[in-house]
Amino acid sequence: MKIAIVFDGASAIAAFPDLLILDTVEAIERAIVEEGNTVTRIPVHPDGRWIERLRKGRFDLVFNMCEGVDGVAALEPSVIAVLELLGLPYTGNSSFTTGLCLRKHVVNTLLSEAGLPVPEFVAVRPGETVKSIGFPAICKPAAEDASIGIEQKSVVRTRRALLSRLEAMHERWNAVIVQRYVEGREVNVGVLGDQALPIAEIDFSGMPKGKWRIVSYRSKWETGSDEDIGTAPRCPADLAPELAEEIRRVALQAWRAVGGHGYGRVDMRIDREGRPWILEVNPNPDIAPDAGLARMANAAGISYPRLIRAVCQAGVRRRIEVGDADRLWALAFQLSGGVDPTLDADLFDSARQAAS
Repeated sequence: MKIAIVFDGASAIAAFPDLLILDTVEAIERAIVEEGNTVTRIPVHPDGRWIERLRKGRFDLVFNMCEGVDGVAALEPSVIAVLELLGLPYTGNSSFTTGLCLRKHVVNTLLSEAGLPVPEFVAVRPGETVKSIGFPAICKPAAEDASIGIEQKSVVRTRRALLSRLEAMHERWNAVIVQRYVEGREVNVGVLGDQALPIAEIDFSGMPKGKWRIVSYRSKWETGSDEDIGTAPRCPADLAPELAEEIRRVALQAWRAVGGHGYGRVDMRIDREGRPWILEVNPNPDIAPDAGLARMANAAGISYPRLIRAVCQAGVRRRIEVGDADRLWALAFQLSGGVDPTLDADLFDSARQAAS
C-alpha cells in the first residue's frame, strides 16, 4: 500500500522543532514499512500546499498524526475535513468526532444527556456570572488538549480564587470550563476498534505533599519535574473485577456516544465511593511507542507494529464504507419515498442525476 503520514509540520519542522512529533512519525513509518508498504511524509503547514500533495498522491491510506496546525488544536478537525473532502481513507476519528471532543462543554453535555457520569460543570465566558458548582473545582480551557492551561492553580477552593483564576484564563481563552474536582484515583481506558484495552492508572503516590493530584501540563511535558515524577502510569491498574468492568462499560458507551472510530482514550476518575466519572474522551491520543495507548496495547499482548497495523486496517475499512455510498444513498432515497425500491443499485447514478 501507498501510505501518507500527515503531521503538524509547522511545529515539527521549525526553528525550535517539536522533536516528539518527529520521533513518533519515525516509529509509525518504521512499523508501516516493515509490513511492506511505502510511506510519504507530508507535513501540514498553514500555506495549504500539503493539500495538493495529497490530492495528486494517489494514496491508499492517510495516517493522520496531525493534532493541530502550528500547535493550534482548534485547527485539528480542519485537517481531517480535508481528507474527507478529498475522499481519502484515513486513520483515527472523523472531523465531527474530533471537533466535538475538542469542545469540552459540548461533549460533556452530550455525555450527560446520554446518562453517563460527568462531574457537574459550567462553561464561563468573560463577563458572565459564574454558577456555583461547589468546591473544590478545576478550571480548564474549553477547547484545548494535551493539558494546556492546566496547572496546580487550576484547582480552586474558594469563590475568590475561582474568580481570580477565571480572570487570568480569560486573557488567553474565551470559554473556560469550571468543573467539580473529583478527589480519587485517575484511570485511562484505551479503545482500539470497538474494544477496551487493559485499564491504566496514574499513580500519584510520588506527588509532593500539598500539590493537587492532577495531570498538569508540567506533568506531561516537563520530563523529570516533580509533577512528572508524581504522575507515574501503571498498567494494568489494580482494580476489583466489578469496578474494572463498570469502567470499561462506561468508557465504551462514551466512545460510541461521540461516534468514536479506530482508536482513542477515555480518561476517568474514581471517587471515594468507587464511582467512575468521565473527565475526557480523547479522539487523537498520543500514539508514540512509549505513550499510554501503546502501553495499554502491550499489556493486551499487542506489539507496537501490530497496534499500528490495526489502526491502519480500521482506516482501510472506512474506505470500504465510503465505497458503499451509492447503496446507502439509494436506501435513504427509498426511505424518503423518492425511488422505486425494486430499482437496481447500478441505476442510481441516473436516478440521482434525474433528481437533481
